[in-house]
Amino acid sequence: MRDAPAEMTPQQFREAGHQLVDQIAEFMATIGDRPVAPDSTPHKMRERIGGDVRLPMDGADASALVRDAAGLLFDSSTFNGHPRFFGYITSSAAPIGALADMLAATINANCGAWSLSPIATEIELQTIRWIAELIGFPTNGGGVLVSGGNMANMVCLIAAIRAKAGVAADVRANGVNGVRGAGRLAIYASAEVHTWLHKGADMIGVGTDAVRLIEVDESLAMNVDALERQIADDRANGWTPAVVIGTAGSVSTGAIDPLPEIAALCAAESMWFHVDGAYGAPAAVLDDAPAALRAIGLADSVATDPHKWLYAPLEAGCALVRDREALHNAFSFHPPYYRFDGDAQDPPTNFHEWGPQNSRGFRALKVWLTMRQIGRRGYAQMIGDDIALARELHALAAASDELEAMTQTLSITTFRYVPRELRERRHEKATAEYLNELNAAVLERLQREGVVYLSNAVIGSRFALRACIVNFRTTSRDIAMLIEATIAVGREVDGERDRP
Repeated sequence: MRDAPAEMTPQQFREAGHQLVDQIAEFMATIGDRPVAPDSTPHKMRERIGGDVRLPMDGADASALVRDAAGLLFDSSTFNGHPRFFGYITSSAAPIGALADMLAATINANCGAWSLSPIATEIELQTIRWIAELIGFPTNGGGVLVSGGNMANMVCLIAAIRAKAGVAADVRANGVNGVRGAGRLAIYASAEVHTWLHKGADMIGVGTDAVRLIEVDESLAMNVDALERQIADDRANGWTPAVVIGTAGSVSTGAIDPLPEIAALCAAESMWFHVDGAYGAPAAVLDDAPAALRAIGLADSVATDPHKWLYAPLEAGCALVRDREALHNAFSFHPPYYRFDGDAQDPPTNFHEWGPQNSRGFRALKVWLTMRQIGRRGYAQMIGDDIALARELHALAAASDELEAMTQTLSITTFRYVPRELRERRHEKATAEYLNELNAAVLERLQREGVVYLSNAVIGSRFALRACIVNFRTTSRDIAMLIEATIAVGREVDGERDRP
Protein backbone atom coordinates (compact mmCIF):
# COMPACT_ATOMS: atom_id res chain seq x y z
CA MET A 1 0.00 0.00 0.00
CA ARG A 2 1.11 3.56 -0.67
CA ASP A 3 2.36 5.48 2.36
CA ALA A 4 0.79 8.94 1.90
CA PRO A 5 1.33 11.50 4.69
CA ALA A 6 -2.03 13.13 3.87
CA GLU A 7 -4.07 9.98 4.52
CA MET A 8 -5.94 9.20 7.75
CA THR A 9 -7.42 5.88 8.75
CA PRO A 10 -11.17 5.84 9.41
CA GLN A 11 -10.47 5.57 13.13
CA GLN A 12 -8.04 8.48 13.10
CA PHE A 13 -10.57 10.59 11.24
CA ARG A 14 -13.33 9.67 13.69
CA GLU A 15 -11.20 10.63 16.67
CA ALA A 16 -10.14 13.97 15.20
CA GLY A 17 -13.65 14.70 13.93
CA HIS A 18 -15.45 13.85 17.18
CA GLN A 19 -12.95 15.93 19.12
CA LEU A 20 -13.47 18.91 16.79
CA VAL A 21 -17.28 18.65 16.90
CA ASP A 22 -17.13 18.70 20.71
CA GLN A 23 -14.93 21.80 20.63
CA ILE A 24 -17.24 23.54 18.16
CA ALA A 25 -20.35 22.70 20.18
CA GLU A 26 -18.75 24.14 23.32
CA PHE A 27 -17.72 27.26 21.40
CA MET A 28 -21.25 27.80 20.08
CA ALA A 29 -22.66 27.37 23.60
CA THR A 30 -20.34 30.02 25.03
CA ILE A 31 -19.88 32.46 22.14
CA GLY A 32 -21.89 35.19 23.89
CA ASP A 33 -19.57 35.03 26.92
CA ARG A 34 -16.46 35.71 24.84
CA PRO A 35 -15.13 39.07 23.61
CA VAL A 36 -16.55 39.90 20.19
CA ALA A 37 -13.05 40.65 18.90
CA PRO A 38 -9.54 40.18 20.28
CA ASP A 39 -7.59 43.15 21.59
CA SER A 40 -4.46 42.43 19.61
CA THR A 41 -2.08 43.53 16.90
CA PRO A 42 -0.72 41.92 13.73
CA HIS A 43 2.60 41.37 15.51
CA LYS A 44 0.95 39.52 18.40
CA MET A 45 -1.08 37.39 16.00
CA ARG A 46 2.05 36.42 14.08
CA GLU A 47 3.69 35.44 17.34
CA ARG A 48 0.80 33.09 18.12
CA ILE A 49 1.50 31.03 15.00
CA GLY A 50 5.25 31.11 15.29
CA GLY A 51 6.02 34.28 13.40
CA ASP A 52 8.44 33.61 10.56
CA VAL A 53 9.01 29.94 11.34
CA ARG A 54 9.79 27.89 8.21
CA LEU A 55 7.65 25.08 6.84
CA PRO A 56 8.27 21.96 8.98
CA MET A 57 10.39 19.30 7.33
CA ASP A 58 8.20 16.53 8.72
CA GLY A 59 4.48 16.43 9.33
CA ALA A 60 2.62 16.19 12.67
CA ASP A 61 -0.32 14.30 14.13
CA ALA A 62 -3.58 15.38 12.48
CA SER A 63 -5.70 15.14 15.63
CA ALA A 64 -3.34 17.36 17.61
CA LEU A 65 -3.14 19.87 14.76
CA VAL A 66 -6.93 20.17 14.51
CA ARG A 67 -7.28 20.54 18.29
CA ASP A 68 -4.64 23.27 18.44
CA ALA A 69 -6.05 25.11 15.40
CA ALA A 70 -9.52 25.19 16.97
CA GLY A 71 -8.14 26.70 20.15
CA LEU A 72 -6.18 29.26 18.15
CA LEU A 73 -9.26 30.35 16.19
CA PHE A 74 -11.60 30.39 19.19
CA ASP A 75 -9.20 32.62 21.14
CA SER A 76 -8.02 34.99 18.41
CA SER A 77 -10.90 35.70 16.01
CA THR A 78 -13.51 38.38 15.46
CA PHE A 79 -16.83 36.56 15.80
CA ASN A 80 -19.51 37.74 13.40
CA GLY A 81 -21.77 35.10 14.94
CA HIS A 82 -21.50 36.78 18.36
CA PRO A 83 -24.85 38.21 19.55
CA ARG A 84 -23.23 41.64 19.94
CA PHE A 85 -21.50 41.78 16.58
CA PHE A 86 -23.21 44.76 14.91
CA GLY A 87 -20.41 45.70 12.53
CA TYR A 88 -20.39 44.84 8.87
CA ILE A 89 -23.13 43.02 7.02
CA THR A 90 -22.01 39.49 7.76
CA SER A 91 -24.59 37.35 9.47
CA SER A 92 -24.32 34.77 12.17
CA ALA A 93 -24.01 31.54 10.20
CA ALA A 94 -26.51 28.74 10.73
CA PRO A 95 -24.68 25.82 12.39
CA ILE A 96 -25.95 23.45 9.70
CA GLY A 97 -23.73 25.37 7.29
CA ALA A 98 -20.63 24.22 9.17
CA LEU A 99 -21.71 20.62 8.76
CA ALA A 100 -22.50 21.29 5.09
CA ASP A 101 -19.02 22.69 4.46
CA MET A 102 -17.47 19.61 6.02
CA LEU A 103 -19.58 17.36 3.81
CA ALA A 104 -18.88 19.44 0.70
CA ALA A 105 -15.14 19.37 1.37
CA THR A 106 -15.30 15.59 1.81
CA ILE A 107 -16.83 15.07 -1.63
CA ASN A 108 -14.70 17.91 -3.03
CA ALA A 109 -16.87 18.33 -6.11
CA ASN A 110 -15.63 20.59 -8.89
CA CYS A 111 -18.81 22.47 -9.77
CA GLY A 112 -17.46 23.82 -13.04
CA ALA A 113 -18.97 21.02 -15.12
CA TRP A 114 -22.02 18.80 -14.65
CA SER A 115 -20.15 15.57 -15.30
CA LEU A 116 -17.69 16.47 -12.52
CA SER A 117 -20.44 17.39 -10.06
CA PRO A 118 -23.80 15.92 -11.16
CA ILE A 119 -25.80 16.13 -7.92
CA ALA A 120 -23.93 19.23 -6.74
CA THR A 121 -24.84 21.08 -9.96
CA GLU A 122 -28.52 20.22 -9.60
CA ILE A 123 -28.45 21.33 -5.95
CA GLU A 124 -26.93 24.65 -7.02
CA LEU A 125 -29.57 25.14 -9.71
CA GLN A 126 -32.35 24.47 -7.21
CA THR A 127 -30.73 26.82 -4.70
CA ILE A 128 -30.58 29.60 -7.29
CA ARG A 129 -34.26 29.11 -8.11
CA TRP A 130 -35.17 29.21 -4.42
CA ILE A 131 -33.25 32.45 -3.87
CA ALA A 132 -35.00 34.03 -6.85
CA GLU A 133 -38.37 32.84 -5.57
CA LEU A 134 -37.70 34.16 -2.07
CA ILE A 135 -36.90 37.70 -3.24
CA GLY A 136 -39.59 37.85 -5.94
CA PHE A 137 -37.37 37.52 -9.03
CA PRO A 138 -38.29 35.30 -12.02
CA THR A 139 -37.20 31.71 -11.42
CA ASN A 140 -36.64 30.83 -15.09
CA GLY A 141 -33.65 33.12 -15.64
CA GLY A 142 -29.94 32.42 -15.37
CA GLY A 143 -27.90 32.44 -12.21
CA VAL A 144 -24.68 31.37 -10.55
CA LEU A 145 -23.30 31.25 -7.02
CA VAL A 146 -20.10 33.23 -6.51
CA SER A 147 -17.95 34.40 -3.61
CA GLY A 148 -19.97 37.40 -2.44
CA GLY A 149 -21.61 40.70 -3.28
CA ASN A 150 -18.69 42.25 -5.17
CA MET A 151 -18.44 39.30 -7.53
CA ALA A 152 -22.22 38.81 -7.86
CA ASN A 153 -22.64 42.44 -8.87
CA MET A 154 -19.68 42.25 -11.26
CA VAL A 155 -21.06 39.12 -12.95
CA CYS A 156 -24.34 40.93 -13.55
CA LEU A 157 -22.53 44.05 -14.75
CA ILE A 158 -20.50 42.02 -17.24
CA ALA A 159 -23.69 40.47 -18.61
CA ALA A 160 -25.27 43.92 -18.83
CA ILE A 161 -22.33 45.50 -20.63
CA ARG A 162 -22.09 42.60 -23.09
CA ALA A 163 -25.80 42.92 -23.83
CA LYS A 164 -25.76 46.70 -24.23
CA ALA A 165 -22.46 47.15 -26.07
CA GLY A 166 -23.56 45.36 -29.23
CA VAL A 167 -22.68 42.05 -30.81
CA ALA A 168 -20.95 39.86 -28.25
CA ALA A 169 -18.27 38.75 -30.68
CA ASP A 170 -17.33 42.38 -31.38
CA VAL A 171 -17.09 43.12 -27.67
CA ARG A 172 -14.83 40.15 -27.09
CA ALA A 173 -12.58 41.05 -29.96
CA ASN A 174 -12.47 44.82 -29.52
CA GLY A 175 -13.36 45.50 -25.89
CA VAL A 176 -16.42 47.26 -24.57
CA ASN A 177 -15.46 50.63 -26.01
CA GLY A 178 -14.13 49.31 -29.32
CA VAL A 179 -17.43 48.37 -30.99
CA ARG A 180 -17.82 50.35 -34.20
CA GLY A 181 -20.60 52.93 -34.16
CA ALA A 182 -21.22 52.74 -30.42
CA GLY A 183 -20.72 55.65 -28.06
CA ARG A 184 -18.83 55.16 -24.84
CA LEU A 185 -20.99 53.35 -22.30
CA ALA A 186 -22.17 55.09 -19.13
CA ILE A 187 -23.27 53.46 -15.86
CA TYR A 188 -25.47 55.17 -13.27
CA ALA A 189 -25.84 54.59 -9.54
CA SER A 190 -26.68 56.37 -6.34
CA ALA A 191 -23.96 58.35 -4.59
CA GLU A 192 -24.42 55.79 -1.78
CA VAL A 193 -23.51 52.83 -4.01
CA HIS A 194 -21.00 50.31 -2.67
CA THR A 195 -17.46 50.60 -3.98
CA TRP A 196 -17.85 47.33 -5.92
CA LEU A 197 -19.02 49.47 -8.85
CA HIS A 198 -15.76 51.38 -9.21
CA LYS A 199 -13.78 48.19 -8.81
CA GLY A 200 -16.00 46.48 -11.40
CA ALA A 201 -15.87 49.35 -13.90
CA ASP A 202 -12.09 49.25 -13.64
CA MET A 203 -11.80 45.47 -13.97
CA ILE A 204 -14.16 45.03 -16.92
CA GLY A 205 -12.64 47.88 -18.90
CA VAL A 206 -15.33 50.55 -19.08
CA GLY A 207 -13.28 52.72 -16.74
CA THR A 208 -14.31 54.59 -13.62
CA ASP A 209 -14.95 57.74 -15.68
CA ALA A 210 -17.98 55.93 -17.07
CA VAL A 211 -19.59 55.80 -13.62
CA ARG A 212 -22.15 58.51 -12.85
CA LEU A 213 -22.96 58.97 -9.17
CA ILE A 214 -26.44 60.43 -8.83
CA GLU A 215 -27.36 62.68 -5.95
CA VAL A 216 -29.58 61.34 -3.18
CA ASP A 217 -32.61 62.73 -1.36
CA GLU A 218 -33.04 63.26 2.37
CA SER A 219 -33.61 59.51 2.87
CA LEU A 220 -30.27 58.84 1.09
CA ALA A 221 -32.08 57.19 -1.82
CA MET A 222 -31.38 58.02 -5.46
CA ASN A 223 -33.00 61.15 -6.88
CA VAL A 224 -34.67 59.90 -10.08
CA ASP A 225 -35.12 63.40 -11.52
CA ALA A 226 -31.37 63.92 -11.25
CA LEU A 227 -30.83 60.52 -12.88
CA GLU A 228 -33.06 61.46 -15.80
CA ARG A 229 -31.21 64.75 -16.30
CA GLN A 230 -27.82 63.03 -16.27
CA ILE A 231 -28.94 60.47 -18.84
CA ALA A 232 -30.17 63.24 -21.15
CA ASP A 233 -26.92 65.19 -20.75
CA ASP A 234 -24.84 62.12 -21.55
CA ARG A 235 -26.82 61.32 -24.69
CA ALA A 236 -26.36 64.90 -25.85
CA ASN A 237 -22.61 64.56 -25.34
CA GLY A 238 -22.12 61.34 -27.29
CA TRP A 239 -22.27 58.82 -24.47
CA THR A 240 -24.43 55.67 -24.58
CA PRO A 241 -26.38 55.33 -21.31
CA ALA A 242 -26.27 51.59 -20.69
CA VAL A 243 -26.93 50.48 -17.12
CA VAL A 244 -28.66 51.87 -14.04
CA ILE A 245 -27.90 50.28 -10.69
CA GLY A 246 -30.51 50.55 -7.99
CA THR A 247 -29.45 49.83 -4.43
CA ALA A 248 -31.72 47.71 -2.25
CA GLY A 249 -30.16 48.32 1.13
CA SER A 250 -27.13 50.60 1.08
CA VAL A 251 -24.14 49.53 3.12
CA SER A 252 -24.10 52.66 5.30
CA THR A 253 -27.74 53.11 6.25
CA GLY A 254 -29.81 50.44 4.47
CA ALA A 255 -31.36 53.03 2.13
CA ILE A 256 -33.51 51.65 -0.69
CA ASP A 257 -33.56 53.45 -4.01
CA PRO A 258 -36.95 54.09 -5.70
CA LEU A 259 -36.75 50.86 -7.70
CA PRO A 260 -40.20 51.09 -9.40
CA GLU A 261 -39.41 54.53 -10.83
CA ILE A 262 -35.93 53.45 -11.92
CA ALA A 263 -37.39 50.36 -13.61
CA ALA A 264 -39.85 52.50 -15.56
CA LEU A 265 -37.11 54.91 -16.63
CA CYS A 266 -34.84 52.07 -17.77
CA ALA A 267 -37.66 50.59 -19.82
CA ALA A 268 -38.32 53.95 -21.48
CA GLU A 269 -34.60 54.52 -22.18
CA SER A 270 -33.83 50.91 -23.27
CA MET A 271 -31.29 50.56 -20.48
CA TRP A 272 -30.35 47.58 -18.34
CA PHE A 273 -31.75 47.77 -14.79
CA HIS A 274 -29.60 46.05 -12.18
CA VAL A 275 -30.38 45.85 -8.46
CA ASP A 276 -27.63 45.55 -5.89
CA GLY A 277 -29.59 43.63 -3.28
CA ALA A 278 -26.55 42.06 -1.65
CA TYR A 279 -27.91 43.07 1.74
CA GLY A 280 -31.54 44.09 1.46
CA ALA A 281 -33.11 41.81 -1.17
CA PRO A 282 -34.14 39.02 1.26
CA ALA A 283 -36.34 41.52 3.15
CA ALA A 284 -38.70 41.27 0.15
CA VAL A 285 -39.97 38.04 1.76
CA LEU A 286 -41.76 40.07 4.45
CA ASP A 287 -45.47 40.76 4.13
CA ASP A 288 -44.78 44.36 5.14
CA ALA A 289 -41.64 44.74 3.05
CA PRO A 290 -40.85 48.28 1.88
CA ALA A 291 -42.82 48.94 -1.28
CA ALA A 292 -39.70 49.67 -3.30
CA LEU A 293 -38.41 46.13 -2.74
CA ARG A 294 -41.39 44.74 -4.64
CA ALA A 295 -39.82 46.10 -7.83
CA ILE A 296 -36.91 43.67 -7.60
CA GLY A 297 -38.92 41.45 -9.92
CA LEU A 298 -38.75 44.16 -12.62
CA ALA A 299 -34.95 44.17 -12.74
CA ASP A 300 -32.85 42.67 -15.52
CA SER A 301 -30.44 41.35 -12.92
CA VAL A 302 -30.05 41.16 -9.15
CA ALA A 303 -27.14 40.42 -6.85
CA THR A 304 -27.74 39.12 -3.35
CA ASP A 305 -25.60 37.47 -0.69
CA PRO A 306 -26.76 34.31 1.10
CA HIS A 307 -23.95 34.91 3.59
CA LYS A 308 -25.64 38.15 4.61
CA TRP A 309 -29.36 37.91 5.36
CA LEU A 310 -29.88 34.24 4.48
CA TYR A 311 -27.57 33.25 7.36
CA ALA A 312 -25.27 30.99 5.31
CA PRO A 313 -21.55 30.73 6.15
CA LEU A 314 -19.04 32.69 4.15
CA GLU A 315 -18.57 32.76 1.31
CA ALA A 316 -21.72 32.77 -0.81
CA GLY A 317 -23.03 35.36 -3.27
CA CYS A 318 -25.67 34.91 -5.95
CA ALA A 319 -25.97 36.59 -9.36
CA LEU A 320 -29.42 36.39 -10.99
CA VAL A 321 -30.08 37.47 -14.60
CA ARG A 322 -33.55 37.55 -16.15
CA ASP A 323 -32.31 36.71 -19.67
CA ARG A 324 -30.52 33.35 -19.42
CA GLU A 325 -28.81 33.83 -22.75
CA ALA A 326 -27.40 37.22 -21.75
CA LEU A 327 -25.60 35.59 -18.81
CA HIS A 328 -24.49 32.57 -20.84
CA ASN A 329 -23.23 34.67 -23.75
CA ALA A 330 -21.10 36.75 -21.41
CA PHE A 331 -19.07 33.80 -20.13
CA SER A 332 -19.39 30.86 -22.52
CA PHE A 333 -16.20 29.64 -24.20
CA HIS A 334 -15.61 26.20 -25.74
CA PRO A 335 -11.93 25.29 -25.71
CA PRO A 336 -11.06 21.96 -27.40
CA TYR A 337 -9.95 20.40 -24.11
CA TYR A 338 -13.47 20.72 -22.62
CA ARG A 339 -15.97 18.08 -23.71
CA PHE A 340 -18.86 18.57 -21.31
CA ASP A 341 -21.80 18.90 -23.73
CA GLY A 342 -23.58 15.70 -22.67
CA ASP A 343 -26.90 14.49 -24.08
CA ALA A 344 -28.54 16.94 -26.49
CA GLN A 345 -31.99 15.70 -25.39
CA ASP A 346 -31.24 16.46 -21.74
CA PRO A 347 -28.41 19.03 -21.84
CA PRO A 348 -26.49 19.56 -18.62
CA THR A 349 -25.66 22.90 -17.01
CA ASN A 350 -21.93 23.51 -16.93
CA PHE A 351 -21.35 26.44 -14.61
CA HIS A 352 -17.99 27.31 -16.15
CA GLU A 353 -20.14 28.79 -18.95
CA TRP A 354 -22.21 30.94 -16.58
CA GLY A 355 -19.56 32.83 -14.61
CA PRO A 356 -15.87 33.70 -14.41
CA GLN A 357 -14.67 30.54 -12.63
CA ASN A 358 -13.80 27.21 -14.17
CA SER A 359 -12.91 25.23 -11.05
CA ARG A 360 -15.61 25.97 -8.48
CA GLY A 361 -16.19 24.68 -4.96
CA PHE A 362 -19.49 23.25 -3.78
CA ARG A 363 -20.63 26.41 -2.00
CA ALA A 364 -24.29 25.69 -2.79
CA LEU A 365 -24.63 22.89 -0.24
CA LYS A 366 -24.42 25.14 2.82
CA VAL A 367 -26.97 27.54 1.31
CA TRP A 368 -29.29 24.72 0.21
CA LEU A 369 -29.30 22.99 3.58
CA THR A 370 -29.71 26.26 5.47
CA MET A 371 -32.68 27.24 3.31
CA ARG A 372 -34.25 23.83 3.79
CA GLN A 373 -33.82 24.02 7.55
CA ILE A 374 -35.23 27.54 7.88
CA GLY A 375 -37.92 27.67 5.18
CA ARG A 376 -39.75 30.71 3.86
CA ARG A 377 -41.70 31.33 7.07
CA GLY A 378 -38.52 30.96 9.10
CA TYR A 379 -36.76 33.59 7.01
CA ALA A 380 -39.68 35.99 7.37
CA GLN A 381 -39.59 35.49 11.14
CA MET A 382 -35.82 35.91 11.53
CA ILE A 383 -35.48 38.89 9.18
CA GLY A 384 -38.48 40.53 10.83
CA ASP A 385 -36.92 40.01 14.26
CA ASP A 386 -33.64 41.61 13.10
CA ILE A 387 -35.53 44.67 11.84
CA ALA A 388 -37.53 44.92 15.07
CA LEU A 389 -34.33 44.90 17.12
CA ALA A 390 -32.79 47.64 14.95
CA ARG A 391 -35.91 49.75 15.51
CA GLU A 392 -35.67 49.06 19.23
CA LEU A 393 -32.09 50.32 19.20
CA HIS A 394 -33.13 53.49 17.38
CA ALA A 395 -35.91 54.11 19.91
CA LEU A 396 -33.56 53.64 22.88
CA ALA A 397 -30.98 55.97 21.33
CA ALA A 398 -33.68 58.57 20.71
CA ALA A 399 -34.84 58.31 24.33
CA SER A 400 -31.33 58.82 25.74
CA ASP A 401 -30.08 62.30 26.62
CA GLU A 402 -26.51 61.21 25.76
CA LEU A 403 -27.15 59.64 22.36
CA GLU A 404 -28.45 61.07 19.12
CA ALA A 405 -30.52 58.72 16.96
CA MET A 406 -29.82 59.34 13.29
CA THR A 407 -31.13 56.90 10.65
CA GLN A 408 -33.07 53.65 10.69
CA THR A 409 -33.81 51.54 7.61
CA LEU A 410 -34.18 47.76 7.36
CA SER A 411 -31.94 46.36 10.11
CA ILE A 412 -29.40 49.21 10.17
CA THR A 413 -29.51 51.95 12.80
CA THR A 414 -27.07 54.83 13.04
CA PHE A 415 -26.56 57.03 16.08
CA ARG A 416 -23.79 58.82 17.95
CA TYR A 417 -22.66 59.82 21.41
CA VAL A 418 -23.33 63.46 22.32
CA PRO A 419 -22.45 64.69 25.82
CA ARG A 420 -25.38 66.39 27.52
CA GLU A 421 -23.50 69.67 27.81
CA LEU A 422 -22.85 69.80 24.06
CA ARG A 423 -26.31 68.83 22.87
CA GLU A 424 -27.52 72.37 22.21
CA ARG A 425 -24.25 73.32 20.50
CA ARG A 426 -23.82 70.22 18.34
CA HIS A 427 -24.45 72.15 15.09
CA GLU A 428 -21.69 74.68 15.74
CA LYS A 429 -18.61 74.07 13.61
CA ALA A 430 -16.11 73.50 16.42
CA THR A 431 -18.51 71.28 18.33
CA ALA A 432 -19.42 69.30 15.22
CA GLU A 433 -15.74 68.61 14.53
CA TYR A 434 -15.22 67.58 18.16
CA LEU A 435 -18.19 65.19 18.04
CA ASN A 436 -16.82 63.54 14.89
CA GLU A 437 -13.45 63.01 16.55
CA LEU A 438 -15.09 61.87 19.78
CA ASN A 439 -17.28 59.25 18.09
CA ALA A 440 -14.40 57.94 15.99
CA ALA A 441 -12.48 57.40 19.23
CA VAL A 442 -15.52 55.81 20.88
CA LEU A 443 -15.80 53.36 17.99
CA GLU A 444 -12.13 52.42 18.18
CA ARG A 445 -12.32 51.77 21.92
CA LEU A 446 -15.55 49.77 21.69
CA GLN A 447 -14.00 47.52 19.06
CA ARG A 448 -10.83 47.10 21.10
CA GLU A 449 -12.62 46.28 24.37
CA GLY A 450 -14.72 43.60 22.68
CA VAL A 451 -18.03 43.95 24.55
CA VAL A 452 -19.80 45.07 21.37
CA TYR A 453 -18.61 45.52 17.81
CA LEU A 454 -19.90 48.44 15.73
CA SER A 455 -18.81 50.02 12.47
CA ASN A 456 -19.34 53.57 11.22
CA ALA A 457 -21.19 55.62 8.66
CA VAL A 458 -20.90 59.24 7.60
CA ILE A 459 -24.30 60.94 7.44
CA GLY A 460 -23.85 64.23 5.67
CA SER A 461 -20.75 65.46 7.49
CA ARG A 462 -21.50 63.66 10.77
CA PHE A 463 -19.51 60.62 11.87
CA ALA A 464 -22.03 58.05 13.08
CA LEU A 465 -21.87 54.79 14.96
CA ARG A 466 -23.52 52.11 12.85
CA ALA A 467 -25.22 48.92 14.01
CA CYS A 468 -26.38 46.32 11.50
CA ILE A 469 -28.34 43.36 12.86
CA VAL A 470 -28.34 40.24 10.68
CA ASN A 471 -27.93 37.91 13.60
CA PHE A 472 -30.35 35.30 14.90
CA ARG A 473 -28.46 35.19 18.22
CA THR A 474 -29.07 38.87 19.06
CA THR A 475 -31.75 39.70 21.65
CA SER A 476 -33.13 42.81 23.36
CA ARG A 477 -30.62 42.19 26.16
CA ASP A 478 -27.79 42.66 23.68
CA ILE A 479 -29.34 45.90 22.43
CA ALA A 480 -29.49 47.19 26.00
CA MET A 481 -25.84 46.22 26.51
CA LEU A 482 -24.92 48.11 23.34
CA ILE A 483 -26.59 51.27 24.66
CA GLU A 484 -24.92 50.91 28.06
CA ALA A 485 -21.47 50.23 26.59
CA THR A 486 -21.68 53.17 24.18
CA ILE A 487 -22.65 55.62 26.90
CA ALA A 488 -20.01 54.31 29.31
CA VAL A 489 -17.22 54.49 26.73
CA GLY A 490 -18.51 57.84 25.45
CA ARG A 491 -18.25 59.35 28.93
CA GLU A 492 -14.82 57.86 29.40
CA VAL A 493 -13.40 59.11 26.10
CA ASP A 494 -15.02 62.53 26.46
CA GLY A 495 -13.52 62.88 29.92
CA GLU A 496 -10.05 62.40 28.49
CA ARG A 497 -10.40 65.22 25.96
CA ASP A 498 -10.57 69.00 25.91
CA ARG A 499 -13.96 70.15 24.73
CA PRO A 500 -14.36 73.13 22.40
